[in-house]
Amino acid sequence: MKPFRSFFTTTLAGAAMLLVVLASCTFQPSEQRKPRTTLFVGLDASGSFKQSGVYDNSVTFLAHYIYGHLNELGGLDKPQALFVASVGGKARGEPKTFHPIHDFQGKSIEQIEADLRAWFAPNDVFTDFNPFFQEVARITKERNLVLAPITVMVVTDGLPDIPGLKAGAQAVFEQINFSALEYLSRNITVRLVYVNPKIAEQWRTYVPRQRVRLWTVDAEVMKGWKNQMQPGVEPGQQDKFWKWVQDNVDFKVRSNKL
Repeated sequence: MKPFRSFFTTTLAGAAMLLVVLASCTFQPSEQRKPRTTLFVGLDASGSFKQSGVYDNSVTFLAHYIYGHLNELGGLDKPQALFVASVGGKARGEPKTFHPIHDFQGKSIEQIEADLRAWFAPNDVFTDFNPFFQEVARITKERNLVLAPITVMVVTDGLPDIPGLKAGAQAVFEQINFSALEYLSRNITVRLVYVNPKIAEQWRTYVPRQRVRLWTVDAEVMKGWKNQMQPGVEPGQQDKFWKWVQDNVDFKVRSNKL
């Protein structure tokens, strides 16, 4: 009886060790896939953004940005879902079309840029962030995207139009409402690019937020993206540029108070 018991015990121990080894081989950290992000992009198509002199630069950059993410260039995250819309309109609260990822897949940078210019000509009267954020929340919930990290990328000068309030006043920024975004995901980041440094500071200081992480990149920094491009080099080989995008635009924000 004892030899059988010893053999049985040894066999169980060996099987247990084999399971541990197999588990360690299967779940190596280097092989674990990161959760796919959901990427929302808002483009300020107002006349005031056009007058700021960075609209053309920003649309060309955005075409590169979308193409880079869809094709995972330079280590950029490929989103599981992508939606692109304008921020604002000819009237406050005007409904907007959110173009899905399918409208961009398989297209070149030049084709994406042409579409962006056709869809988002800078003719809007109002820059209104709140309806855009509310639509982001609605789409996220309806499509059950709440478990994935969410990035909301807004290309804008950052100055909202609030009737009855002086442009740029503290009260204007206090009216910007992140509440629809706060509990969509455990990891949600709003990125503002092409903003004036003073306006960026007002967003960081006066816009109420709890869990939403905020990252801003000044217009002067953004305008320099073309300096990172190597002439005659294919997009997939533009390592310097994609590194610049990761370090400046897609910076991993650790705290919601930055």
